Amino acid sequence: MNRRPTLLAAAAMTAAAVLSLSACGGGDGDSKDNDKIAGADSGGEKSKSPSPKASDDGVDRPEIKLPKDVKNVFEGGKTGDAKKDAVLADHERMLDSIDEAITVHAEDHPALKFYSKGDALLSAGRYVESFYKADTTWVGETRYFNREVTLLKGGAAAVTYCGDDTKAYSKDRKTGKVDRSGDSDDSNDFTFYNTRMEKNSKGVWQAARIISDEGSEKCQR
Repeated sequence: MNRRPTLLAAAAMTAAAVLSLSACGGGDGDSKDNDKIAGADSGGEKSKSPSPKASDDGVDRPEIKLPKDVKNVFEGGKTGDAKKDAVLADHERMLDSIDEAITVHAEDHPALKFYSKGDALLSAGRYVESFYKADTTWVGETRYFNREVTLLKGGAAAVTYCGDDTKAYSKDRKTGKVDRSGDSDDSNDFTFYNTRMEKNSKGVWQAARIISDEGSEKCQR
């Protein structure tokens, strides 16, 4: 069961756009548009388990909490390079912040706008909003693997990685019923991502743009 089709549609770009990741610019994610992203202030189910992503770099970060039945697994979090490791750490927080906005009931989700900006924030907002419009959320586990960081000219970074949704399931918000139907080996449950990360004035690596390829052969078992 692929739980991310709306995000893919919202962030989809042509193959040629992948080459433009190293050329596109961005600020610190403090524009007026970022303050009005659909889904950024919407909530879901009550949080139960805090995400173990404490920061030791002195940055005052919003806490991210996910329900106990929602889990993101990140493989290969350490590269041995301090800068690349910092990029990966904030990239993990970015992904967790999106899922918190989908699954956790709260008046506001500050982490969503803290770790994303520009096109990436717009895509995340549309993605979160799509769950509420459909009265659905998700439970289970998503695995992220084959994660690599490339440091780009100008100070930005590109994170390429694969997402495995075979253990993530749709849940009806009203009834609480979990839909576990479907082929768990569906190739569409494996998606290749390329995310441009930019460091803002606070020292936070924010997602600025996301390119994805659903069912990519790069991520097949």
